[in-house]
Amino acid sequence: MHIIFETPRLILRRFTEADAPLVLALNSDPEVLRYIHEPKLESEEHARQIIRDIILPQYDNDLGRWAMHIKDTNEFIGWCGLKFRPELNEIDLGYRLLQKAWGNGYATEAASQTLDFGFSKLKLPVISACAHIENTASINVLEKIGMAYKGNAIVDDCPVRTYMKTTPGNR
Repeated sequence: MHIIFETPRLILRRFTEADAPLVLALNSDPEVLRYIHEPKLESEEHARQIIRDIILPQYDNDLGRWAMHIKDTNEFIGWCGLKFRPELNEIDLGYRLLQKAWGNGYATEAASQTLDFGFSKLKLPVISACAHIENTASINVLEKIGMAYKGNAIVDDCPVRTYMKTTPGNR
C-alpha cells in the first residue's frame, strides 16, 4: 500500500486497479453524484477503466485522487487529492465521500492536509477548486480550509463557485 499521508483520523493512499469495487460503490450512488454531473458507474470493469485511464496516470506527477480510509477501522470512505486539469491549466483540489461519511469533518480534514501536501511537498504555487453553486457542504469545506472565492464559472457543464489558494507567503 502506497500511503501518501495520514491525518489524525485518516489514511490517504494511492488507488490500484483492485480498488474497482470501492470506486464503483462511490460512483454508483446518485446522491454522491448529484452535483458533479458524471455518469453513474454500472460495473466494476467500468470502475477499473476509470482507475486505469484517469486516476493512475496522475500518479506519474505525484498528483492524483487518493483513496481515503478511516485510520481506526481501515474503512474506505471516499477520495481526496490533487489533479492536473489540462483544459484549465490548473491543479485542482477535489474530494468525494460516501454518504455515510458526510458531516463528520473528514472532507475538511483531508482537503486541508492535501493543500499542505501540495504546497510543502510538491511546491505548487497555486491550487484551485470548485464546487457546484448549490453544494453548500462542499463550499463550506473550501471556505473552512482558507481557499479564496474567485467567482462563478461553468466547469464540466456545471455552474460552480471557483476558489484558489496560493503558496503561503506568495500573493
